[in-house]
Amino acid sequence: MQKKLSKILLVALAFFVIGATIPFHISAASLETTGAVKNEYTYEEAVFLSGKPVIFKGTSKELKISQKESKGKLTETYNMKLTGSNGASLTRNIAYESDIVDYAVLGQKTSNGEVKKYTEKITIDGVTYTLVDYQFSQGTVTDNRAASDYYSGNVISRKTYTYETGRGRDAAQHTVTIETDSRHAGYENFWGATETQITESVYSYSDGKTSHVKNRLSTSKSRVLNYEENLGSLGSFEGGYAVISDKDVISEYTYDLASGQKGTLDLETEYMPKLERLIIPKFRDLNNHYAKDAIEKLYSLGIYEDASNFFSPNTPMKRVDFTVAIGKAVDLRVVIEETKKSKKAPATSVFKDLKRSMKDYGYIESALNKGVIKGVSADYFMPDAAITRAQAATIFVRALGLENRAPEPGYLTKFVDNTQIPNYARDGIYIANELGLMIGDATGRFNPSKPLTRAEASAVLERFLKYLEDDLKQNYRDDILFFN
Repeated sequence: MQKKLSKILLVALAFFVIGATIPFHISAASLETTGAVKNEYTYEEAVFLSGKPVIFKGTSKELKISQKESKGKLTETYNMKLTGSNGASLTRNIAYESDIVDYAVLGQKTSNGEVKKYTEKITIDGVTYTLVDYQFSQGTVTDNRAASDYYSGNVISRKTYTYETGRGRDAAQHTVTIETDSRHAGYENFWGATETQITESVYSYSDGKTSHVKNRLSTSKSRVLNYEENLGSLGSFEGGYAVISDKDVISEYTYDLASGQKGTLDLETEYMPKLERLIIPKFRDLNNHYAKDAIEKLYSLGIYEDASNFFSPNTPMKRVDFTVAIGKAVDLRVVIEETKKSKKAPATSVFKDLKRSMKDYGYIESALNKGVIKGVSADYFMPDAAITRAQAATIFVRALGLENRAPEPGYLTKFVDNTQIPNYARDGIYIANELGLMIGDATGRFNPSKPLTRAEASAVLERFLKYLEDDLKQNYRDDILFFN
């Protein structure tokens, strides 16, 4: 597993093109705690009931997992028939039901569930283990922020199996109870998703012996942006970008069994990657410019839509353009689509100096409604004014939902010009610097009132997207796995 995790750390900056059709959704909370890994076709899990690890496998033909949400209730069912070595078999039919409560004012959701029905039989070496009782309780809280959803939860359960050993007059009835304590945490955004689960189980046998099994499971989706050179040297372009979307699952069991067996067992699988070619940037004023790669990536991804062949990298970035870019980067179009469907959409603009008919107006309204931006006053936005470094830092942190992670009021930032930082931006600048999104200059100044050029804004936007994919993934996968 160490080799696999090291490989994952080397994944390049991942992106996803605006408007792509690749499906991207990860269920916020794993209800099963078996440590199973699966892809589009195969499924594997390890079972330790018999005092040794037995791997059960199946394909999509033998496996059906479904989710259905209706009227605040989520029903998740597992139906499977798996096989192992030497004739081993596993049949499982389990249904869970969770109550979903949406605290819209807080931007949060809770999910609390229990098992509704269950049947399970596992046969290993001629011994059949029958599930006769299953107690289960889970709870998850999700914090829905503009740029990403974050969630965390717990599962506790107790499974009791009966089994028989011996034959005839030597037959004896036994029980084994598995008590499980599981924790999971994850995030999901337009650019990536990772969920990691740490599960500890204690097996108590009727003869007084015990087994201990710990599982570390992580599922992650990634987008890697690759530059592809044009094979033809006389074509109209030298190359362009392609997005590679993939998903992998890694699982490690550490066990100390009643039979005396100890060890680790790794399972892993990958989904079939999907490729999508992006549009080709053709700016003529970026040769040898330090921000060339960042600008071309953002354009290819659809975050920029400049029709001109000149990007003007050294001119100030307008507040309206920066806000639209942020909106596209975190996919606020979901809110836009909901607004379009509403028959009661307001007839007036949210700001007096913006017309509802302007291109990409929906991103401005969505960003305002999500708390990502504010106007220069209650009625005015000043769309054509240059975005300042203080304003940009504040917008980044609000989009991430991390503004409350700053120290208690009264703290000082590490910048020489700390006293020049406006109060509204202090938390944003502090956190943006801690995350590595924005740093000071060579003299230790942040320069909060300095306008961002279009090139500087592009470089910071690229780091923002890198944070959404790489940094969050490292924290929610590698950090959790290595320290738990």
